[in-house]
Amino acid sequence: MMGAYVALLRAVNVGGTGKLPMSELKAMCEAAGFENITTYIASGNVVFVSALSEAQVRKALEDRLAAYAGKPVGVLVRTAEEMTAVLKDNPFPAAKPNFTVAIFLDERPEKAALDSVRNRAEDEEIALGKREIYVSYGSGMGRSKLVIPAAKAGTARNMNTIAKLAEMAGALT
Repeated sequence: MMGAYVALLRAVNVGGTGKLPMSELKAMCEAAGFENITTYIASGNVVFVSALSEAQVRKALEDRLAAYAGKPVGVLVRTAEEMTAVLKDNPFPAAKPNFTVAIFLDERPEKAALDSVRNRAEDEEIALGKREIYVSYGSGMGRSKLVIPAAKAGTARNMNTIAKLAEMAGALT
């Protein structure tokens, strides 16, 4: 059965990983047999339909990205329904959506994940989700010194981006 997915690439266009044109990402998705492929903004977001499982989708993309980049590139995958749930489950709905992120993880964060948080500002809020860590940066991310060790292997998207990706994936179901 075909399912709609959102794939989020980790560390694309930042920190020496090198630039990945979205046309290349789309071509990789086509080579993996995905259909109805659409990229969203040049930060490694892609929406598509596939008959593969979430794990198979992630492996197919990670293998192609590693071949392209010459090193591993992390990929986090959510179904259309999961992406909608991430948006709905945002524990900070009154916060500015562009200052509020979900950090996507492969697995559920441990309950103690927030115990190691450092440099948290007074106006910053953090909460655990299903496979996400939610952060509301009260004054914005630019000056934040917040360190969340449990989020190291994740990738963050703000609520505006999540809303758009959920809408795009939902349209494919």
